[in-house]
Amino acid sequence: MAARTEVDGTPAAFTRAVEQIMRVDARPELTIHVMPPPQRIAPYAYAISGDLAVAGDDVATGRFICLYDPAGHEAWEGSFRCVTFAKADIEPEMASDPMLTEVGWSWLTDALDAGGAGYHAASGSVTVVRTDSFGQMAEDGSSAQVEVRASWSPDPDTDAGCHAQAWMHLLAELAGLPPLTPGVIPLRRTAHDRRGSHR
Repeated sequence: MAARTEVDGTPAAFTRAVEQIMRVDARPELTIHVMPPPQRIAPYAYAISGDLAVAGDDVATGRFICLYDPAGHEAWEGSFRCVTFAKADIEPEMASDPMLTEVGWSWLTDALDAGGAGYHAASGSVTVVRTDSFGQMAEDGSSAQVEVRASWSPDPDTDAGCHAQAWMHLLAELAGLPPLTPGVIPLRRTAHDRRGSHR
């Protein structure tokens, strides 16, 4: 097959990465939408959001952004950068676990490793928030959330879809969902949701 060339000013490498992300299948509980990408961070960007629901209740949400700078970026140590956010409700008791932040980060790196998504120059943070209600709000009880904000640079020639898939796995982990049972067919996004954008 001939090498892909630049079309309409869009670099072939970025077009290929977007196509790879669009081919990723989401598990049944996860709804994926294309969202407006951030501006002025990189010459080219593609972004998707994800909302994970169980029994009609939203339990996790997040976004995945693929940035591309043909000239390369010193801080990225490459031309591509993945920027992600994932947030989920957790049991209030879990918020007091001092290891939760470390475990939350390991869920991301494990998902990347398991999916063959080679990466480098990773950075990020894990935040755990617990809210306790008192006085006239006491009946609201307690609630807690965990947030993972991370970015990393894909290794050269790795499938961008593997990185998006790792982010989807992270959302499921944060929500406490088990891995998909073999034979379960994930739901594909609609043609409308598959539309991308770049500037």
